[in-house]
Amino acid sequence: MSRFLATMRQFSRVLTWFGGVLLIGSAFLVTIDVLCRKLLNVSLGGADELSGYAFCMATALALSYALFERAHIRVDFLYRMFPSGVRRFADLLGLIMLLGFAVIATWMAWFLLSDTITYGSRSITPLRTPLIYPQAVWFFGWVFFCFTAAVLICATALRLVAGDGAGASGLAGIKSLDEQIEDEAPDAKTAHGETRANTTNDGDGR
Repeated sequence: MSRFLATMRQFSRVLTWFGGVLLIGSAFLVTIDVLCRKLLNVSLGGADELSGYAFCMATALALSYALFERAHIRVDFLYRMFPSGVRRFADLLGLIMLLGFAVIATWMAWFLLSDTITYGSRSITPLRTPLIYPQAVWFFGWVFFCFTAAVLICATALRLVAGDGAGASGLAGIKSLDEQIEDEAPDAKTAHGETRANTTNDGDGR
């Protein structure tokens, strides 16, 4: 299971990179369009439309990686007051509820994509973009998000049954302050630890 989770995590990272490339490409396109309007008084046309597609696809493709990173927003005002056992149950329940929402969203996304395929829908813009392409990528992102959530629920439940509470929290729990610091600045935690160690040694008379 650990190896499978690692593979899924890496794949979700690749999807996120792909979404990032789309966003960077759309940013360049919009920049060029703005410069052309300003300097040449002409417009490339469709830059705003294509950037909208890029944002939509990138968001859906990043959902799974955000789940692995435990980056989805959670309200933890009361969470940190609970005993560890209650927190782990809340983590699992939160994943289950998130999966329920994702399934509903994916189901609705399928209806939209199905209509697009049936009617050959295109955008009502000068580009006349076939909507099947951005919608298919968007739909895939939601499907993979559902699959990721289901796998994490199973993995978290198995670790809880095995008595590995820390491992379960590592999959579904809210990140601790130290983990957040390490994510934002990987060297900060190491430097902080070295400072504490030096302070302790100095206190011992060195």
